[in-house]
Amino acid sequence: MALSDLLYPDNPKRRQELIHLHQELLDCMSTNVRATNELAGVLNEHLGCTITHIQMRASSTVKENCDIIIQAMNEIQHQVQKIDSDMKEKLEPVLYQKLYDIKEPELEKIAIAQKVFSIVLGEATSTAGMVAIKLLSSNFITLTVSKLVSLLAQIGASVLGGISITILSLGIEMILHAILGAVERNQLLAAVRSYEKHLSEFKAASEKYQRAIREVSSLVRQQVQ
Repeated sequence: MALSDLLYPDNPKRRQELIHLHQELLDCMSTNVRATNELAGVLNEHLGCTITHIQMRASSTVKENCDIIIQAMNEIQHQVQKIDSDMKEKLEPVLYQKLYDIKEPELEKIAIAQKVFSIVLGEATSTAGMVAIKLLSSNFITLTVSKLVSLLAQIGASVLGGISITILSLGIEMILHAILGAVERNQLLAAVRSYEKHLSEFKAASEKYQRAIREVSSLVRQQVQ
């Protein structure tokens, strides 16, 4: 038995917690990658965007994979901001304001957006207008994506960022060595708490992000049926 285990008998339990939390973090990141690609596909197909699909890199660290997701989310933010700019440029101020007026009927907003996309893209279906309105009139970009990007940046900058995402295929001691690095074994509790804090916030923000994307995708599927 390691000396640290004699001095800190809860260490074996904390090791298992740490491994479990790491797997949860990777699962959550992977789900966000799939959701991001789903939204990118909708934007590319219906709004004329050219957002590249992403994938996690098994040979890279948590931080490097966070950066991949952040880059894709930043591109989505940029595209939605461009849509807003197009609306503002092509529409009369009164019509532009209607897009953000919660009292205005949804169908009228979609019709307004569709006219703009018909000009910008040469042609556009009602699906394009619907997707645009869903993204512009909700807090999807201003809150959901921005929050998730911030949390991904925090995770990447933390002690978790330098960990390879493939360590789970290794033995327990190798996993612990990779996770803790320069962190002393008697700091396992601090490492566990760090994971718990980041993961709790990350999972909550991810669920909102994924739910918002499912709503957009569901509307698109209903529209094309």
